[in-house]
Amino acid sequence: MIAAENLSKSYGGQVLFDGVSFQINPGERVGLVGRNGHGKTTLFRIISGEALADSGTVTLPKNYRIGYVKQALSFTEDTILAEGMTGLVESERDARWKVEKVLTGLGFSEADFYRSPADFSGGYQVRLNLVKALVSEPDLLMLDEPTNYLDITSIRWIVSFLQRWPRELLLITHDRGFMDQVVSHTMGIHRRQVRKMAGDTDKYYDQIAQEEEVYEKTRLNDERRRREVQQFITRFRAKARLANLVQSRIKTLSKMEKREKLDTIQTLEFSFRSCPSPAKRVMSVENLRFAYPGGPTLVRDFSLTVQPGERIGVVGKNGRGKTTLLKLLAGKLHPLGGKLDYHPKVRAGFFEQTNVSELVDSRTVEDEILYAHADVDRQTARNICGAMMFSGDDALKKIGVLSGGEKSRVMLGKVLVTPVNLLLLDEPSNHLDMDSTDALLAALDDFDGAVIMVTHNEMFLHALAQRLVVFQNGEVFVFDGSYQRFLEKIGWQEEESRRTPSEAEPAEASEPAARLSKKEVRKRRSEIVAEKSEVLRPMQRRVQELEAQIEKHEKELVALNEAMVVASQQGDGARIGELSRSLHVCQSSVDRLYDELEQLSDRLDENTERFDRRLGELETQLS
Repeated sequence: MIAAENLSKSYGGQVLFDGVSFQINPGERVGLVGRNGHGKTTLFRIISGEALADSGTVTLPKNYRIGYVKQALSFTEDTILAEGMTGLVESERDARWKVEKVLTGLGFSEADFYRSPADFSGGYQVRLNLVKALVSEPDLLMLDEPTNYLDITSIRWIVSFLQRWPRELLLITHDRGFMDQVVSHTMGIHRRQVRKMAGDTDKYYDQIAQEEEVYEKTRLNDERRRREVQQFITRFRAKARLANLVQSRIKTLSKMEKREKLDTIQTLEFSFRSCPSPAKRVMSVENLRFAYPGGPTLVRDFSLTVQPGERIGVVGKNGRGKTTLLKLLAGKLHPLGGKLDYHPKVRAGFFEQTNVSELVDSRTVEDEILYAHADVDRQTARNICGAMMFSGDDALKKIGVLSGGEKSRVMLGKVLVTPVNLLLLDEPSNHLDMDSTDALLAALDDFDGAVIMVTHNEMFLHALAQRLVVFQNGEVFVFDGSYQRFLEKIGWQEEESRRTPSEAEPAEASEPAARLSKKEVRKRRSEIVAEKSEVLRPMQRRVQELEAQIEKHEKELVALNEAMVVASQQGDGARIGELSRSLHVCQSSVDRLYDELEQLSDRLDENTERFDRRLGELETQLS
């Protein structure tokens, strides 16, 4: 167990967190959320020992090992495989298969195993550091934005890997869908405090929102009551016969706690400026072909017609040509063959991560927005700066002092300020926090024009994509349908080659139906029945426990609701607030238990069916 007690940390005049305490218990997979700049990475570094808190302590068990992805790209071995093996613990120095499994899962081919780390791009070198962290099998695995350099199939693999992680995990990611699939608990830094609760991000944010709503209602009721008491004192202070009542009210007023109004937390809120779209088509592409000098053909015989208002997702593994295709469509690259025809009324906005190099270090954020389009005045530029969370003096910061994430927000602001009817976006959610990612998703959903977007974020694909451009198996093709439909009909074929033996179908499903003697059948039946009991009994026991807990909490809900009725009739505001919080906590527990019960029941049914099928197949083999 990890225990943090009374941690505080400030930078300059900004307090990140103050007097916070929390625990990470054995086996918990915890997602750490909070807005950019509120201290998530700082808290990571304090737990790992890379940074010191201003006050407070972090207590770890004896001989407890922490693993995290190092940012320094420093390698000592000649090959990817050998470098990966440096992450193994001393007792498993020869466990080459573990490294090969993780390398394959994260997108390295078998041929890559024997290449030098220096041959790979920075993104793949970061992946190699991730490999070393995973194979070290630490007691606590700490991952800060692990999906930033992963493609979609690698992300799906690491989700499966982390779901089976047997020890503790602490995870930061802007990808809400990724986090919710992996974590057992969510911990947030909010208003300089840390709060941890069981469940996914939805439950965490719902709880915070409800608690702040209760707080604000209570504060307003208290303020009204204070005003009433103050008015009584002011009105009757001079009347001698009411002196006792006045003194009583004065004492009451002095004892009343004054609740401060909650500060408004700045949120990334924006919309894209749109201009009228062409009536029939935005653009058409016929037999497009492209290759970099001396390299393989990335785009071959590709054709696509884009309609007004369409949402098209561009998906595939890294290095296969997705960004190249987007640059071709944006006119940043010229094709070697084929035809690309824009409608004359098309106005395109292009966002790409490497575009930050176009920013001028000596300009301010406001200047960059101001110069982005001819019709932008200084007030409009300031408004866009505020939408991108550069309010007040932050809009006057020089580009040269900004972080990578802040520069990406500036680039996004430059796209926002320009009226367009076609958006070409390359991984726009990278470097945004989870709240800002949600705001981006909403803005794209509201945009009137067409969107073509490269993304590995499956939440974006499920929510927006009506069609897909898919890079897979050395070709690029258009899939006419949603992302869910694509997964059902085609799926990521690369995933099959990454499956480990434990993830594969049971071997008995592919065995030939050999004729067996009665004695052999009885023996195998006994083995299957024993295995079935061993697998199902813990599930059945847990189902019973869940049903008992649900019944207990539902009785508690009835009692709390009855108490709420009484408190409402008595007008007891404090009691109502207390009961509201208890009701929410109790209802959240019931919801969590029902979710677990539903998932466990599905697993129980699947395993029961699997064992029954094996027993049925065994009977057919009786000679």
